[in-house]
Amino acid sequence: MSKDHIAVYLNEVAEIAGKIDQGSIHKTIEILRDVREKKGRLFILGVGGSAANASHAVNDFRKIAHIQSYSPTDNVAELTARVNDDGWDSVFVGWLKHNHVTPSDAVLVLSVGGGNAEKNVSANIVHALNHAKEVGAKIVGIVSRDGGYTAKMADACVLVPVVNQENVTAHAEAWQAVIWHAIVFHPELKMTEGKWESVQKPILS
Repeated sequence: MSKDHIAVYLNEVAEIAGKIDQGSIHKTIEILRDVREKKGRLFILGVGGSAANASHAVNDFRKIAHIQSYSPTDNVAELTARVNDDGWDSVFVGWLKHNHVTPSDAVLVLSVGGGNAEKNVSANIVHALNHAKEVGAKIVGIVSRDGGYTAKMADACVLVPVVNQENVTAHAEAWQAVIWHAIVFHPELKMTEGKWESVQKPILS
């Protein structure tokens, strides 16, 4: 039975690869290239597994694409202090305000559902996006399901197609990594060669 599960899961991965809207990825690349040219910053928001992805993505956007990038969940002391003092719903918006987000900056949301204002789901993301929109920062997202509030607010949003309702979270969080790696290694953004790519290149005499 477990072998059947793996086969089904990997077939779903292949199906998603064929359904991803590549145009939205290219649009995201254009926005982030503009952010770098303006010497703006990229603020990456995520909770749960997406918070861990946000931390990884910060590294890649800084090191490979040379975009100054930050995530509020990387500093657990500040994060928990803000939650304790102001509440979970406002933790991201307070952090964005403290960082003086400007029109030169962008906010990247990594999320399974993208937030829902009406149902008060991921309200921290909803409030953060409202502030980003108010100050004129660009909004991009890598999300799944119907994209939620992120898709409504975003200037570019990559939607991970749902091919199996039982694997929505697994595919959403896995594909966040696939997509942001495709973005940072795109020729229009990549500034630094990956370590293993560089050491395996032949030395020209």
